[in-house]
Amino acid sequence: MIEPLQKGAELLADIRDSAVPSGQWRMWWLGQSGFLIKWEERYCLLDPYLSDSLTKKYASTDKPHIRMTELVLAPEMLDCIDVVSSSHNHTDHLDAETLKPLRRVNPDLAMVIPEANRSFVAERLQCDFAWPNGLSDGMQHEVRGFRFVGIPAAHEALEVDEFGRHRFMGYIIRFGDWTFYHSGDTLLYEGMVDRLKPWSVDVALLPINGRDPARRVAGNLNGRQAARLAKDIGARLVVPCHYDMFTFNTASPESFVADCNKLNQPHCVMKNGEGLDSMSLPA
Repeated sequence: MIEPLQKGAELLADIRDSAVPSGQWRMWWLGQSGFLIKWEERYCLLDPYLSDSLTKKYASTDKPHIRMTELVLAPEMLDCIDVVSSSHNHTDHLDAETLKPLRRVNPDLAMVIPEANRSFVAERLQCDFAWPNGLSDGMQHEVRGFRFVGIPAAHEALEVDEFGRHRFMGYIIRFGDWTFYHSGDTLLYEGMVDRLKPWSVDVALLPINGRDPARRVAGNLNGRQAARLAKDIGARLVVPCHYDMFTFNTASPESFVADCNKLNQPHCVMKNGEGLDSMSLPA
């Protein structure tokens, strides 16, 4: 099993004690599509999966979810979170075993979800129906200084509910002078670049595990597509994710790195539990 760069108490100390200069940020990869951003002593947690719920759920099936990388830390250790997101209803992006403990230790926690998923989220988390902040295409919501903007995602299609609201979303996240794009799970779709390019993205967080019908799960961008998308939207930096979690649904970042290099696209391949500072971004 892959050992995180940092985990447990060591990672928590880095998260809580790292000195982040005013106006700057620090970010950690927590595995799969989970990232934690620290800015102005505020914490934004994106799509965390910090349990073994899927491994347990599928253990006796023909689609076992065998964990590849050790858990970086237990969710109840993160008692400093201001806002958490879920991009869609799949358990590695909306995990009750992660989010319920997180809510218990963060009484003022805010949550951002696709509006189309409100009923599902309330049922899974056993929370008040009105508690999450729901977004649809182009809608914005600011919480604790983090402004989320809804960007549709195609996992594998641009699926909408009966009101035309997208069930799979990505988010532009703006805070201070910075703009992040967390795509959630997505393939490329027509008009995607045109939606994203005007935002002048500083950091794009993109999946690279690709699409293989033999896996019997919805697909994502592969490494080459993620590199190309980052280049086309003008991202200052792209960070790959959604790999090295489950043995049946992963990919090597090698092709991603190779294509970023061909395109002269700045990139950073992180290890689970690793931190990245805003000062590391290219000019």
